[in-house]
Amino acid sequence: MNAVSDDRVLIFDTTLRDGEQAPGCSMTLNEKLRVAAALRNLKVDVIEAGFPAASPGDFESVRTIAQTIDDVIICGLARCNAKDIKRAWEALKAADRPRIHVFVATSQIHREHKLQMAKEEIIRTAIEGIQLARELCDDVEFSPEDASRTELEYLGEVVEAAIQAGATTVNIPDTVGYTVPGEFFDLFTYLRNNVPGIDRIRLSVHCHDDLGMAVANSLAAVQAGARQVECTINGIGERAGNCSLEEVVMALKTRENYFGVQTGVETKQLYPASRIVSNVTGMHPPRNKAIVGENAFAHEAGIHQHGMLQHRATYEIMRPEDVGLSRSSLILGKHSGRHAFRQRVEQLGFRIDDVELNRCFEEFKALADRKKNMYDRDIEAIIMNVDAGNTGPWIIDELHITAGTGGIAAAALKLRHTDGRELRQAGEGDGPVAAAFRALEQATGIGLDLKNFEVHGVTVGNDAMGEVTVTVEYNGQSFRGHAVSTDIVESAAFAYLEVINRIARREDSEKAGDTDAAAAGTT
Repeated sequence: MNAVSDDRVLIFDTTLRDGEQAPGCSMTLNEKLRVAAALRNLKVDVIEAGFPAASPGDFESVRTIAQTIDDVIICGLARCNAKDIKRAWEALKAADRPRIHVFVATSQIHREHKLQMAKEEIIRTAIEGIQLARELCDDVEFSPEDASRTELEYLGEVVEAAIQAGATTVNIPDTVGYTVPGEFFDLFTYLRNNVPGIDRIRLSVHCHDDLGMAVANSLAAVQAGARQVECTINGIGERAGNCSLEEVVMALKTRENYFGVQTGVETKQLYPASRIVSNVTGMHPPRNKAIVGENAFAHEAGIHQHGMLQHRATYEIMRPEDVGLSRSSLILGKHSGRHAFRQRVEQLGFRIDDVELNRCFEEFKALADRKKNMYDRDIEAIIMNVDAGNTGPWIIDELHITAGTGGIAAAALKLRHTDGRELRQAGEGDGPVAAAFRALEQATGIGLDLKNFEVHGVTVGNDAMGEVTVTVEYNGQSFRGHAVSTDIVESAAFAYLEVINRIARREDSEKAGDTDAAAAGTT
């Protein structure tokens, strides 16, 4: 392990692991690969691809990402036990640069109520786990779960034991978002000053946002010597979420003179990555979200607008172009060629292969025939929704709606299954969307409890595409579906079918014996 660089902070992205643990944010394998590719384009240093021992699906996702995503460290999480660690290595071993991330809880409340283990047992467990991981992999990270609520001297003992056992990175998690910046700075300073050998490893920080201070706490840790920040795109994650990758990266970039450190992130890929993650999870950043929110670079107050006209730095501390946010409006049209389309896609920060480009271009041409004007957001929506309604096992071939004022709406649809089955089904409801949902439920036999229905205009005008996100519950579990179309009812039907398909695939997998093998963990 090389000596820690004083001015280089690694960005460890855990969107695919900790981020996916947010309710309703589960992703399919193809969606995870799309996010992983976006993270590679973003040039993060580490992608935590999942928790291989949690389920066969998680294992397959980590293994596939390890096999297909290069130029980045691929990491898998494991508890400090032999079964988890060996399972993680089996998933990771094909990666060019694999990392095993092991953890065990250390705080008093976890020792007494979750683990029922003494301090010495926990240290022994950590040592054994790290040593086994090092036998398999040269790059091993260790996390003392709930470190911020662990007694300081004992935390120092655990970290020292982890270093001696062979950990190359030691991560200090604020697992429940409990700490505050000054306190966290003191914690890292204590470890740096009191743990023998700590200069030989990279100190990392992992913060949750329960009190709204995940980014601030992470920056405090960097000031105190942390040289890896663990974070997620859009700050998604369990409960209130994780440290927001785009916020911490742009804070370090914008205030480089203050922090004195740099990251290797390609910041112009931040907005495209944010859009991809919000698309696949259905979790849209608030309009006032820092860096990637729709209002992040908007100026409405007259005095602000006047200042911006004179010099943009009066009210903007960073340029929208620096985070990949395009300011162009009307672009392309139905007569635009494939080359122009590819060029615009690349200008928007997306990198897609020829096969996907062809599919997107065909969708673009079809949409251009239906819309008078095409915008950048239309292109983004096409790239991120080219498979909407076609992911299977159920596919909508036809959808017809009959509706009017003061009456019951009716929907008639034709569904096709990947096994060759076709069926027609009608449904009624208080409106066209409700009728379409009822027909889908009756056709597939999967009844959902709709909790939330959101519609966002992708662009402007009467022919704008509508972005629909549905949040539902099924057997006590939350799911989200997402789709885009110029027809709101069609978009809603595709979003609802996306959820049904996820449930159908899961149930088919369980029938085949593909059941969860272990409970998911968190740091």
